[in-house]
Amino acid sequence: MDETVQAWVNGWVVSRGAAPPLAEPWGWTIDMGMYGHVTRHVFGATDEGLDETTVRKVAGAVTGQGVWLKAFRDPSVVAGWLDHGWWIDPEPGFLMRVTLVPDGAPAAPAGYRLREWSRGGVTRVMVAAPDGSLAARGQIAPTGGTAVVDQVETDPGHRRKGLGSIVMRTLQNAAVRQGARTGVLAGTPAGRGLYEALGWEVVALLTSAKHGGPPASART
Repeated sequence: MDETVQAWVNGWVVSRGAAPPLAEPWGWTIDMGMYGHVTRHVFGATDEGLDETTVRKVAGAVTGQGVWLKAFRDPSVVAGWLDHGWWIDPEPGFLMRVTLVPDGAPAAPAGYRLREWSRGGVTRVMVAAPDGSLAARGQIAPTGGTAVVDQVETDPGHRRKGLGSIVMRTLQNAAVRQGARTGVLAGTPAGRGLYEALGWEVVALLTSAKHGGPPASART
């Protein structure tokens, strides 16, 4: 299994409160127990190491709705391996990593409020706007030497103010204090620019597919 993928799986289940991952010959099965996101199958190989036969075998055994596949290969390739019962996100995700180092003391812009707290092994960060609404947020789950960044988002009305960078730097500092030395995340095309500006590198493309039709909201 690819060690970056395994680190992402280990941290993601902590971040989302999912069931412990079940090891499979090809990767992991993770139960979520939610409508629209019952279970996910994550393949452990990346790029050319992930073959068509394996993906078809795992996908072919899925019959229920709300089951996801996470495959670390280009969607244009994986799409040809899945039948019409699968919705495939047309935009690739990006498995990314970075070496974590302390990054100063990020401060929110004038009028904004930055808050950080930890519960159940997950550190969360929020930035509240001057009117008290949510402007930006994110969370990180350290699991030993690695930490997984998750659910980073900035409200459209508060973008281009550096809030995403503040959230990321605050999360990374928190992970370093807890002993993590490598950061891992699965990012979207919209977030890739921010992460690369902060030193993150792309390790592999990510295909997200859901059995039974498109999700009700954004990428899960």
